[in-house]
Amino acid sequence: MTDTIFALSSGAPPAALAVIRISGPDAGSALSRLSGSLPQPRRASLRRLQGAEGALLDEALVLWFPGPSTATGEDLAELHCHGGRAVVAAVEAALAAIPELRRATAGEFTRRAFANGRIDLAEAEGLADLLSAETEWQRANALALSQGQLSRQIDDWRRRILMLAAGVEALLDFGDEDDVGEAGDVDRAGLAALIAELDDWLASPHAEALREGLRVVIAGPPNSGKSTLFNALVGEDAAITSDLAGTTRDVLQRPVAILGAAFQFLDTAGLRAPGADRIEALGMERARQELLRADLVLWLGPEGEGPEGAWEVEAQCDRSDHAKKSSPRHRVSAITGDGLSSLREDLVAAARTRVPRPGRVALNARQRTILADVADALKDARAESDLLLVADGLRAARAALDALVGRTTTEDMLDALFGRFCIGK
Repeated sequence: MTDTIFALSSGAPPAALAVIRISGPDAGSALSRLSGSLPQPRRASLRRLQGAEGALLDEALVLWFPGPSTATGEDLAELHCHGGRAVVAAVEAALAAIPELRRATAGEFTRRAFANGRIDLAEAEGLADLLSAETEWQRANALALSQGQLSRQIDDWRRRILMLAAGVEALLDFGDEDDVGEAGDVDRAGLAALIAELDDWLASPHAEALREGLRVVIAGPPNSGKSTLFNALVGEDAAITSDLAGTTRDVLQRPVAILGAAFQFLDTAGLRAPGADRIEALGMERARQELLRADLVLWLGPEGEGPEGAWEVEAQCDRSDHAKKSSPRHRVSAITGDGLSSLREDLVAAARTRVPRPGRVALNARQRTILADVADALKDARAESDLLLVADGLRAARAALDALVGRTTTEDMLDALFGRFCIGK
């Protein structure tokens, strides 16, 4: 990475301010060309920015950060300009005219931070999640990951594996000496404790569940109040409501955040006996398929006839002719609002089981796969009596942990990760 890159790192103009970032070996000379000279490091300075012909571009705050103690690990400059489109375009054009500079690609600033050792791969994944977080719980998990909570845990696991490996290597080299112990005296208890801890992490909530939200299907027969309840939960008239049976013919899905938790609410076609028209029958089949995929079903039909584990909801309780249930989990009226607050609180409590407990972060699919490889390698080592094979298992576990934080990785995987970032990040 010997070239110098630049990009708009703030939101799209127009805005009150626009931050243009420059990173690379020629960042200082580029800043000098536009502002006249380098300001004091890490101190904002008000400067007049001028183009190649001396034309005034803007009056802006400029900052100079000499590497390597910067966000990217290399020389870094920032221009805090006025946020109009014409101003941003003029400043970017002036930077593009400098031969040593080029426009950054998606995620290139963060990729340079990774390549220069400023962050590891787990922290970079957390930063990507933080940029896309839409709920409070997603934000908290992504922030913990980006600030190194998983990385510190990985360092602890790696240290413990190294201690186990050192003990095995000592037995291999000096097992016949009195002060080392008897051959085969591996720290099996320490190995077992580490395996149990990894299995516990693997059983914790997944990042995908935290991001996609609890999948809640509202189901029941026609005219049981499904669509009205759906509209009340999502906060909009997303579904058509009518006294006519079979009004809902397809599955309607809406993402909603409630008290920091993400949900996917689904309204489904009414379930009833065969004999409906072909389109309605197709809608009912799709509804049954969604019941199989649901994390949770709100059952508005006859008590006891819903899927196993479904919540019994007595809906339309404002109507004198509504179908009563002997022991529903909730009684609600989507028209008057009775019972809706209690239902929402219960839903949030159910979603909370998908949030990692304090001191943990939710692992994504890549992280879980590699951590499972670590656990498998340790289990193989525990099952072996041959010290050479035990040592091989511990080395495999350590190599897998290195992949978790990016000490060993592939370009394709890095391209996929950093491609999730915006241009200026």
